[in-house]
Amino acid sequence: MMPLLVPAVTSIMPSDAGENMAVSLALSALAFVITVIIGRPYITWLRQHNVGKRIRMELGDTHMSKMGTPTIGGMMFVVTVVVLTVAFNLYGRLSMLLPIFVLVSTSILGVVDDMTTLVGSVRKAGQEEGLAGRYKLIVQFGIATISALIMHFSLGLSHIYIPFVGRYNIGWFYIPIAIFAIIAMSNAVNLADGVDTLAAGLSAIAFVSYGIIAYLQGQLGVVTFCFTMVGALMGFLWFNANPAQVIMGDAGALSLGSSLAVAAFMTGQWLLMVVVGAVFVAENLSVMIQTSYFKYTKRKYGEGRRVFRRTPIHHHFQQLGWSDTQVSLRFWLMGMMAGLLGVALALM
Repeated sequence: MMPLLVPAVTSIMPSDAGENMAVSLALSALAFVITVIIGRPYITWLRQHNVGKRIRMELGDTHMSKMGTPTIGGMMFVVTVVVLTVAFNLYGRLSMLLPIFVLVSTSILGVVDDMTTLVGSVRKAGQEEGLAGRYKLIVQFGIATISALIMHFSLGLSHIYIPFVGRYNIGWFYIPIAIFAIIAMSNAVNLADGVDTLAAGLSAIAFVSYGIIAYLQGQLGVVTFCFTMVGALMGFLWFNANPAQVIMGDAGALSLGSSLAVAAFMTGQWLLMVVVGAVFVAENLSVMIQTSYFKYTKRKYGEGRRVFRRTPIHHHFQQLGWSDTQVSLRFWLMGMMAGLLGVALALM
């Protein structure tokens, strides 16, 4: 099916790729400044309204010190990115409505989820922490499906780039793959949000990588969106540095993963998410492996056995004696190397 035609409108952003990159980097700096400025009063407001995170007892003593830390901090960078995108990167680039839609909708889902995990919130015995997984998945599926349909029918995207091989049109298969990838990446970033600075830092690295990849692909709107996100995340990290003054919560983590996936699909180089987001993939796989092996051994031997000491995998390394700072920095280093490799493959 042919993509829907949208009347041509000149963007206020430069049409030259190099000039667009320069302005995008400037917007990144502006996003950092705005997030830092709004951060302090927002955190104060969260404290005044007792919007503090409840910590699960099984996570151990090292995490109990974070009990009551203001959460829903992800709204700091979500608001900044939405405002700057609407102001600078939307006029003449209506395709940017898609990542904004995903960012806002998944953030709202995250806020609803976070509100059930606050200190003092009512929780019945045996009740799940946060929204029931099935309800959250239904909403994520709806958001991902809308996004995939827009990318396929409105933006005319249906291809895959395979490094060293080439570009292929995969037709309708593009839709279920996009749905799966958006949901998977959203949950993967959420799993990584268990140590101060970990999820935000890794996400910033991934957005830098895809900002460069988008530049190589000539996707100027995606370039600006990615670097705006990077600046806003850097501003959030100002307050999330160990010991964190605020936690992003699902309001930030779910929106980061889903919007990263959408940006990746809009570049056409979505297959490289497995490389660029290698640490996120590892976090997700560790949970799947642990759960599957535990169930298998419980059926076979009568008791569940574990591959890792605790999952997601960053908790495994904490159990081995790594400090929170060591976990974050070492995972960042792996994320940087993965990002560089992803950009290298995009150049092939």
